[in-house]
Amino acid sequence: MILTSENYYSVEANREYLSVSQYKDFVGTLGKRGCEECALAKLEGKWEDEITTALLVGSYVDAHFEGTLDIFKGKHPEIFTQKGELKADYKRANDIISRIERDEYFMKYMSGQKQVIMTGELFGVKWKIKIDSLLPHMAIVDLKIMEDRNKEFRVKDYGYMDFTQFWGYDVQGAVYQEIYYQNTGERLPFCIAAASKEKYPNIEIIQIDNKHLKEKLYEVEANIPRIIALKNKEVEPTRCGVCDYCKHTKVLTRPIHYSELIAEI
Repeated sequence: MILTSENYYSVEANREYLSVSQYKDFVGTLGKRGCEECALAKLEGKWEDEITTALLVGSYVDAHFEGTLDIFKGKHPEIFTQKGELKADYKRANDIISRIERDEYFMKYMSGQKQVIMTGELFGVKWKIKIDSLLPHMAIVDLKIMEDRNKEFRVKDYGYMDFTQFWGYDVQGAVYQEIYYQNTGERLPFCIAAASKEKYPNIEIIQIDNKHLKEKLYEVEANIPRIIALKNKEVEPTRCGVCDYCKHTKVLTRPIHYSELIAEI
């Protein structure tokens, strides 16, 4: 299958190729539990995650820097009021864009080749990646829009951590760097171009070091056999019990004890 911008996110492409987002559907991150049954339901075209305002705001900013904002607006009339004006969240997105564009250093990292698609093979599986801004011989850049760049996340048994580890962006960096290396023979730094949704957006260029990326790649390798077995229907998937898919498809068979309530979270 030849990947294009039109079919990259299709069910067919996701069946043939593993992506970081699909990997996280199966395995999860420190911030969000994976759900094997939901991941398979997506691959079978039986389930789609809700498109939230938070996701649309990020996509709005992405589309601007891709040069496809007019197309994005046409596909998403829900971002406008009945009077045809942008809703408040997307006016905020324009503020974020303006803040980014007046920083010369940030824009340097956003000046690369846009939405570069590459494929490769890792641990016996075909992968696909899509790079937001590729600066040949310099960096692989991914644009992230978040609520607060400085927010700390607490994870049981791990302690406090930053958003890059909490949401698995370090896993993304590890896979992107390796697939790019396979295609070019060059191992580039992986950087996150981050901007917050605060009243005064906080911007940053964040590099994740190669040692950490290598450690995350070992983690990916350890999880791949289970994903292969699930996609080949060789093992039964588990349910997380807390995602929207599990809530929607839950079938009650017995009462639970009140002590089980917290255990589900």
